[in-house]
Amino acid sequence: MSFKDVNLLGLFHRVIDGIFAVILMMITFGVVIGVLHLFKAVGFMLVHKELTQDYQTIISELLTLFILVELIRSIVDYFTSRQLRITFIVDATIVFILREIMIDLFETKVNPDQIYALSVLLLALTILRFSSIVLYRGGLKRRDGIANPQ
Repeated sequence: MSFKDVNLLGLFHRVIDGIFAVILMMITFGVVIGVLHLFKAVGFMLVHKELTQDYQTIISELLTLFILVELIRSIVDYFTSRQLRITFIVDATIVFILREIMIDLFETKVNPDQIYALSVLLLALTILRFSSIVLYRGGLKRRDGIANPQ
């Protein structure tokens, strides 16, 4: 077997698929553990008298699960389309920033400079998200217009 007979691109795709499959299984396992932990936290709320800390824990864990779900969507989309779409990654980042803002505001340990910086970052990511939607839909309309002229 010579070097020219080896399909390097096929090998690359198989290796990447294997890596993404392992990552997907690990994140899915993490989501299952997170959901079980969330149920445990709700159970503690029933018997615990410090509700503020329990609410903070539940909100933090729930938002973390949203981030993991967005990452899972990104990996599953890679398996179907063979490309990582920026929208899922930006969505996960937006949820992460919102999570940090909400936790910091809830704990009242945030300073105005930090809020301004995170707000500007959130605005930039939101603009990126909307522009990617507009560009994607514009590309579909151009493609459909060329394929199906009316």
